[in-house]
Amino acid sequence: MRTKNRKQNKINVITMGCSKNLYDSEVLMGQLKANDKEVVHEEEGNIVVVNTCGFIDNAKEESIHTILEQIQKKETGAIDQLFVTGCLSERYKPDLEKEMPQVDAYFGTTDLPQLLKVLGADYKHELIGERMTTTPKNYAYFKVSEGCDRPCSFCAIPLMRGKHRSTPIEELVERAEKLAQNGVKELLLIAQDLTYYGLDIYNKRRLADLLRALVKVEGIEWIRMHYAFPTGFPMEVIEVMKMESKICNYLDIPLQHISDPILKSMRRGTTQQKTTDLIHNIRKILPEIALRTTLIVGYPNETEADFEILKQWVKAMRFERLGCFTYSHEENTHAFALEDNVPEEIKQERANEIMRIQSEISWEQNQKKVGKIFRCVIDRKQGDRFVGRTEMDSPDVDNEVLIDAKQYYLKLGDFTTVEITEATDFDLYGIPVDKTTH
Repeated sequence: MRTKNRKQNKINVITMGCSKNLYDSEVLMGQLKANDKEVVHEEEGNIVVVNTCGFIDNAKEESIHTILEQIQKKETGAIDQLFVTGCLSERYKPDLEKEMPQVDAYFGTTDLPQLLKVLGADYKHELIGERMTTTPKNYAYFKVSEGCDRPCSFCAIPLMRGKHRSTPIEELVERAEKLAQNGVKELLLIAQDLTYYGLDIYNKRRLADLLRALVKVEGIEWIRMHYAFPTGFPMEVIEVMKMESKICNYLDIPLQHISDPILKSMRRGTTQQKTTDLIHNIRKILPEIALRTTLIVGYPNETEADFEILKQWVKAMRFERLGCFTYSHEENTHAFALEDNVPEEIKQERANEIMRIQSEISWEQNQKKVGKIFRCVIDRKQGDRFVGRTEMDSPDVDNEVLIDAKQYYLKLGDFTTVEITEATDFDLYGIPVDKTTH
């Protein structure tokens, strides 16, 4: 029996980086909770676990800064123990141990059982799909596979996450059912490479089959796809999207570049023509689809001519959503053998130019939505506004629909129909249809 003066440990998990990392943190917290541990996400706790990102320079710097902040807290007695896990720890463990010995222990991306053990918890295999979700209750990130087999020259993910490993369809359905029982209405499918799903365990691409199984889960209303690699894209997926109303007309398909010399050096396994044909074919089958892509500028030997090709292509393709990164020179990747010869200021100028073009495209597309009615989900209340999304928008990265909370009352997590009254380049403003005012 616990004595009154014995301190109750509280474990604070801090997440850096992408949605895949957030998913891993949620699994960790679910395991801790099942072991009757008190656990919080990015709040105060006397034991801290930092789940790091090691993808590109900025993310690495942010992770290191966070670790140093927690070391300072440990040295002043504000926290008792500090553990580091995730991609940065997987990739640079010996260096981190040497440079920051104040951390109690470092763990890699596959070391969850060992991390739980030092936290005084047992890894429970029976907890399939059990997570402590940190997102608004209506949506959850849904990882369908881990790792990546692609040979992209710039990417360190295979170094940190290993080879591609699909989770069987039956297990994913079970996880989706548990999430639905807890009130989740939208699944955001994530993976390092979504279109590769199934090849390792079924000897064929089975993303379309997975989607057909997930749409049958009662309570799930939206299914959204992220990180679909373009090479070898299974077009059957688009046909399933067209048939199934639960699958959002939304696809995140990272293309990275379009100039043939750069695509070849990046080892993307495609060409400008093949990529353009793929986009045209997708839009031909599903004209109402919203396509999101990401691009990299400043890759080694990217010339002004390469950048001009990319610019003109972005103007021509008119993606509904687009993000742009500057190239990060990562050791142990194939591209590290090349000279990082595009100056940093040129990289930034090119990224800004791409986003300026996209901002104009987004503004023009959003003006066409004014006066139209969309089904929206209400994620949260922020200040005097409710914040919602259409099916063409993913959380945190895409447009938001802003509704006056002083005038209208809406329930968080509910779907509602909204008329768009005004639009900027990246935000929509609307009023609920058939809702009484305050």
